[in-house]
Amino acid sequence: MDFLVDGRYAYAYTGGCPVGATRPLIVFIHGAQHDHSVWILQSRFFAHHGFSVLAVDLPGHGRSEGSPLASIEQLADWIAQLISTAGLGPAHLAGHSMGSLIALETAARHPEGVLSLALLGTAAPMRVSAALLDAARDDEARAFDMINAWSHSSITVHPGCPGPGFSIFNQNRRLMERQPPGVLHNDFLACNAYEGALAAAAQIQCPALVISGSRDIMTPARAARPLVETLRARPEPRPKATVVELADCGHAMMAEQPDQVLKTLRQFWTELDA
Repeated sequence: MDFLVDGRYAYAYTGGCPVGATRPLIVFIHGAQHDHSVWILQSRFFAHHGFSVLAVDLPGHGRSEGSPLASIEQLADWIAQLISTAGLGPAHLAGHSMGSLIALETAARHPEGVLSLALLGTAAPMRVSAALLDAARDDEARAFDMINAWSHSSITVHPGCPGPGFSIFNQNRRLMERQPPGVLHNDFLACNAYEGALAAAAQIQCPALVISGSRDIMTPARAARPLVETLRARPEPRPKATVVELADCGHAMMAEQPDQVLKTLRQFWTELDA
């Protein structure tokens, strides 16, 4: 489904179902060098179980037009514009890695448009090593290799539906290769420069869920602790943060443990509606 945002077409996958204002909206936000397809299982499930779903391609990624935006703040404003353009009411936001920062900043800057936050593979601050930044700028193929090695708990992890010849390790590599040159360096610079995570966490009013992987090297669970502590320190009556750590799971959690990610998200949003 295409939307016109800032004069350029933005693509969002609807999970194979029509969207409508009579159902609660979930917006899924991907991370650096990715697109909507990383949410394929989760977006399809919720679309077929009572939700309107928009799994977005950020500007310059996947099927969305334009150049990639240079900051988390700009991306947050873009998400808010897309939600407003869709006309489906406020949204539950789920963001992975860079997408978690975008979701967090969106909730702080545009609270009227956000019902809840699910932050997956997050960190505050989300620093990118100099070696990886340099590789993203000068040798993307090498950067892809580094990311793949650090994003998965093993090169032979079984997905939710294993089959002969299928490899989530190689699948992730092909997904990264589909994005235009320069997108990765832009995305990493945006993550590295973002200093507003803790201030945003202290400000947001909505319920929040943080999901970390116990074997995540890109954004280790310990790197999310300052964010979790800030979310939990918010004064009443603001709801406290729910924290889940997935055992034996790396950064690419939607691929490595798709069923557990889905179960955690489903429980979070079901309890909000109870």
